[in-house]
Amino acid sequence: MTAVRASAYTVPTDAPEADGTLSWTSTTLVLAEAEAEGHRGTGWTYGPAPIARLVEDTLAPVVKDVGVLDVPDAHERMCRAVRNTGRPGAASMAISAVDCALWDLKARVLGVPLHRLFGAVRPDVPVYGSGGFTTYTDRQTTAQLEHWAGELGIPRVKIKIGESWGAREERDMARLRLARLAIGPAAELYADANGAYSAKQAVRVARAAEHVGLRWFEEPVSSDDLAGLRTVRDAVECEVAAGEYGYDLPYFRDLLPVVDCPQADVTRCGGYTEFLRIAGLARAFGRDLSGHCAPHLHAPVLAAVPNARHIEWFHDHVRIESLLFDGCLGPEGGTVRPRDDAPGHGLAFRRADAEEFRVA
Repeated sequence: MTAVRASAYTVPTDAPEADGTLSWTSTTLVLAEAEAEGHRGTGWTYGPAPIARLVEDTLAPVVKDVGVLDVPDAHERMCRAVRNTGRPGAASMAISAVDCALWDLKARVLGVPLHRLFGAVRPDVPVYGSGGFTTYTDRQTTAQLEHWAGELGIPRVKIKIGESWGAREERDMARLRLARLAIGPAAELYADANGAYSAKQAVRVARAAEHVGLRWFEEPVSSDDLAGLRTVRDAVECEVAAGEYGYDLPYFRDLLPVVDCPQADVTRCGGYTEFLRIAGLARAFGRDLSGHCAPHLHAPVLAAVPNARHIEWFHDHVRIESLLFDGCLGPEGGTVRPRDDAPGHGLAFRRADAEEFRVA
């Protein structure tokens, strides 16, 4: 390795966005770049800009002497380096960005597509359209869902619910009915509460949503509430999913018994190295694995996972990745196919276009 660098870019949303527990008007991408033998690999995470400093000050020094082919060695060194920093949270996100960059670099040095380096088991990976923010009007929600299900032919979509309980409970139900009307009877309907409910509230919502054919209920309670997740899963017909805030392998060991489908985020869990371990653990539990957000990083690794369920085609990240990278994929027909015509993950960072958004 000749260099590992990081930078951060904050991109405003195209409209105010919110879910059941948070609202935002911009999203920050932290980019990690690793260089060796005249090649450059890229990886990224979505999180606070100071993660870039963590990459350069804490992680870069411990991986600079690692051979470009020995990514697991670099991963182990990074995990040890953050022992006193604390692995969960920002440190794991920094590790994830660098680990993804190192795998991309390895593939580019070898001149092979990343999914071929991992060993593909399928040519493409299913996706689901994700957005439907609670700040959207009915018209905005309908337009987005019709674009995914109608224009792009994605047969599964997800909206946000859970912005409040009590007086506005009916809005969740109204939005789910609106979504079903927009996508028609055949498409799968998913909902994400982002941990906004208690277990009993979540059960009540899921049962009320049975008439609209709710198939997937994501984070009905906090993903840290393992007992609550089990309570909801055991009480409802739809699948219960969680895991996007899993920052290491032991987290998923505890999560897997209480959900129907775990979600792992390659930009948070420790990069490709740890993601593949999580996939193996999920298979041992007889579970599929879903990729949370960052679709262009998930496409090559999930093409190599036998128990892959799908990738979240998240509105924010699709927009940012299309804005900042060349070589982005298309989800027409409800799948994405990793690129076979370029080494690594096949994306090229558009540095000049990104400069206006740079914050670190």
